[in-house]
Amino acid sequence: MTVNISEVSPVPSLFSPVSLGKIELANRVVMAPLTRVRAGSSGIPGDLMVEYYRQRASVGMIITEGTYPDHASQGYVGEPGIATDEQAAGWRRVFEAVHAEGGSIVLQIMHAGRGTHPDINGGRRILAPSAIAIDNKTFTEKGEQPYPVPEAMTTTEIRTAVEDFAAAARRAIEAGADGVEIHGANGYLLQEFLSPAANQRTDEYGGSPHNRARFVVEVATAVAQAVGAERVGLRISPEVDLGDAFETDRDDVLATYGTLLDQLRPLGLAYLSILHVEPGGELVQELRRRFDGKLIVNNGPFGGQTTREEAHQQIEAGHADAVVVGRALIANPDLVERWQGGHPENEPRPELFYGPGAEGYTDYPFLDAA
Repeated sequence: MTVNISEVSPVPSLFSPVSLGKIELANRVVMAPLTRVRAGSSGIPGDLMVEYYRQRASVGMIITEGTYPDHASQGYVGEPGIATDEQAAGWRRVFEAVHAEGGSIVLQIMHAGRGTHPDINGGRRILAPSAIAIDNKTFTEKGEQPYPVPEAMTTTEIRTAVEDFAAAARRAIEAGADGVEIHGANGYLLQEFLSPAANQRTDEYGGSPHNRARFVVEVATAVAQAVGAERVGLRISPEVDLGDAFETDRDDVLATYGTLLDQLRPLGLAYLSILHVEPGGELVQELRRRFDGKLIVNNGPFGGQTTREEAHQQIEAGHADAVVVGRALIANPDLVERWQGGHPENEPRPELFYGPGAEGYTDYPFLDAA
């Protein structure tokens, strides 16, 4: 009898299911964590955010916008939090709405580190690995202002931050999230520790690649112990020089992220998410081997808006297990249906990405209304 191998072991497609740990995805289109600043001064997700995420539940997995684990770590005016029971209750409504539509959703936990300002985080202290400011400005409740010089964290404050990540993860899972994603990218606190430009410590958290990776290892380990590794993802962005977290030496990048993933591999995390201009390139694929688990990739703002063809290519070439999509999902809540049927797409309106209202947020038309 002749056996058709393709029927036994079909090549994955963009629209085939996949499991990331205990998180079940109906397809391999993942919604990127997209800061949309619609949570108001309370940081509590309201009706508008519930509707926004509900509309996009047909993707394989939603990764929420970055969400602060404690008030001092808030990086944007209008950013949601997971620091209080009231904020968790708001997120519970979001998770329930997504689940009612058959979707999966994980909450991204983001500590802004030095990427904030007292006029954003309620006048609280700004903490970072080292007392080095970002050479740029940020938008605050009092308008645009320069980033302040942060205070270098003590080892006690580092331990507190680790505990805050674990507590935020527990709160998210108890509220009904399918998992959590640790934000170790984009120049925020965790990448500040990884970057030799932002981390100039001389203690056990600075200097060598192993020492600079220590804090991220401790956070991931604590979160995995708190909620189960099979519900935890980690996002990294090696060589993505955002927030002055410069990583310009490829050998140092490989040494730093390599030792990070070597130490995380035994945990059995649900997935690794890598933001990089070359998802199929040597660096990303080497880090994938070091992690030895499920990989999702995102080329972020580097290659323009992710297209259907690019997403298909990443899966069919075996570069990743799922593809993270941002702007196309902002503008097309039914993107999976559009991509499956080859339908035209709405164009995003970048001038409305950040703001308080429904315009440019929940008012993009679906196919049946277009």
